[in-house]
Formats: sequence, structure tokens, C-alpha cells
Amino acid sequence: MSPRSASVNEAMRQRSRERLLQATVELVEERGYEATTLADITRRAGSARGLVSYYYSGKRALLQSAVHSLMNRELAAALEADPPAGSGEEVLARAIDAILDLTRTHTTLMRTHMASILQEGFIQCPEQQRLATLLRGAVVSWGAADDPEAEYRLLRALLMGATVALLLPGAPMPLARLRAELFQRYGLKWSMGRPPGEEEVDVPAIGTLLPPQSPPR
Repeated sequence: MSPRSASVNEAMRQRSRERLLQATVELVEERGYEATTLADITRRAGSARGLVSYYYSGKRALLQSAVHSLMNRELAAALEADPPAGSGEEVLARAIDAILDLTRTHTTLMRTHMASILQEGFIQCPEQQRLATLLRGAVVSWGAADDPEAEYRLLRALLMGATVALLLPGAPMPLARLRAELFQRYGLKWSMGRPPGEEEVDVPAIGTLLPPQSPPR
């Protein structure tokens, strides 16, 4: 039997990483972070324990990579959904909605993720870098051509702030209110992206605190 090529080995490693990331998302959602062990994750993923140590410094690094991978997949799916985005404003609206919606659909995971970032800081990983590329591309599409890095960092900060506000125990902000403020800042129409259902929001009563922001020229 001839040895596997380097490309085949790399594809197998990538699939193994993806299984670890998916298992982390599933188990933290089911059991919580503290009740999930690396042994649980590797067992769910069908991987060897040593593979985790090879790729990640520990459980927190694995968690952050898993959440960034999930965010990356959801954001990519939103940006590529049919019908195609017809404008840069629609691209940015889809990006904002994709991230905000993850907080609603994966509350336990996102709360754990934000706590990890606040305690440990950002952990650089390929998943985080891919997510950054997509968000940076969204602000460029919107019109931030002169300094896309600064606009990306601002958008990231605003999205993180909105996520914390959505998850604040005992006093969460309504998603629709936070969405309205973000959309008004970037001059986006409420109908763009994936707006909440009518029963969730009184549109005329919100989104009045920030002046619209035009794309930098």
C-alpha cells in the first residue's frame, strides 16, 4: 500500500479538527462548559485525546475555536444565501443579523464564549481569522474602503457589546432594539437582512438614539 499524500493527510486532519469543534459546540450546549471534559469531547468526536493537545492549548482554546467556527459557518451561509445580496448595505445587514441570531439560538454557548474572552482574551486561531475576513469584507462592501481594518474592529466591538447586552443575566436587552441601533448607525433599512418577526418589535418606537452613519469616503 502506497503512503498517503500530504494533501490527503491534511484533509484528514482538517476533518478531525472539524469533528472536535462540532463536538465541543454540541456538548457545551447540552451540559455547560464546566460539566464538559476534553475526554467527553474526544469521545463524541471519535478522536484521540492527543489530537486535542496537538491543536489546542486547552479546553478554553478549543471552545473559542469551536464558537468562531460556528460563527464563521453561519455568517458565510447568510452572506451566500439566495437571493444574492444586491448591495453592500444588504451584505452588512446579513452579517449583523447572522451574529445577533446566534446569541438567540445558542445562548449557553455564546454566554460561555463571551465569559471566556473577557477572562482569557482573544485566542488567535484559523477559525477566528476566517471570521475576521468575512466581517472585514462586509464592511468593505458597505463602503469602508479607506480604513477597513478600523471599521472591522469597530463593528466587532459593537457586535460584542450587543451580544453581552443580549446575554446579561436578569436584564437582557431586546434583540430587536439592539438590531435597530446597529442598523441606524450604519444607515441600513429595517427590512434588510433577516428582521425579527412583527410580534417581537415595535419598529417606530426604537432605533432613535444614534444618527445614521454613512460609509467613510
